[in-house]
Amino acid sequence: MAAPPPLIVLAGSTATGKTALSLELAAALGGRGIHSEIISADSRQVYRGMDIGTAKATAEERARVPHHGLDLVDPDRPFSVADFQACAAEALEALSARGAVAILAGGTGFYLRAVARGLATDELPWDPVVRGGLDARLAAEGLDALVTDLRRLAPTRAAAVALHNSRRVPANGRDFQGPHDAPLPEPRGYGRPVLWLGLRVEPTTLRERILARARAQFDAGLIDETAGLIARFDPTAPSFSGIGYAEAIGVIEGRLTREEAVALDAHRNVAFARRQATWFRREPDIRWLDATDARPLQDALATAIAYLEA
Repeated sequence: MAAPPPLIVLAGSTATGKTALSLELAAALGGRGIHSEIISADSRQVYRGMDIGTAKATAEERARVPHHGLDLVDPDRPFSVADFQACAAEALEALSARGAVAILAGGTGFYLRAVARGLATDELPWDPVVRGGLDARLAAEGLDALVTDLRRLAPTRAAAVALHNSRRVPANGRDFQGPHDAPLPEPRGYGRPVLWLGLRVEPTTLRERILARARAQFDAGLIDETAGLIARFDPTAPSFSGIGYAEAIGVIEGRLTREEAVALDAHRNVAFARRQATWFRREPDIRWLDATDARPLQDALATAIAYLEA
């Protein structure tokens, strides 16, 4: 097997500007004769048709820089970290053959770790009978009941999981019987040095960005996008519990006003950003960049060039 391509990870909480910087970095590298492509590491952007609510790169942006990891499955289909790892491995092999650089950009820390550190996903606990029972509990009792049990019986795992995510919580809950707070499998490594860059924004500014983005997404047609999706797919599918879509469904069903939906969307995303920040604080070797500074691109480019020339 060929050596993996150079890998630049661009991590950070939601609304810190990872997509914009990944595009700018790819363009800047291209200006120096270095071809790069972007692998999206976002557990919601894998779903086809979920574009506005996941802040997916636009068709025009994808035409400028090739993207991988987007639009992989329909919203009613299961998708795991192992599925993402396999998708990323295929993309990385193709990039290696083309002599390209990979930019792995996203806020799903588990996906980033699985690829950039070679997490042994085949060693993750998985019992289809147990998982089926947890999914049934999810449908009958709601996500809060599973989150409460996960926090009580496996606090270490709970701290590493996006607790709003109705796919991640059952996957980490196992059967809630006995000691389950074991660490995740040891990573196997990527196969060559990896550059980790992180974007962060001061909390007050990040809250403002999150609220502005929520309003912009609803203005851009999130309710219509959601209505079209739930006309084709089961609205109880786990993907529709994602931030933005659950609130849009609340408007469609008359349970929320538009302004209430925007506010709830922003509130959930602020809490989500805190959990992401907690995850990334545990990741070693991240070079943090201030996303509100005038020089994040210049700093990212200089660091990337030094990495590629090493």
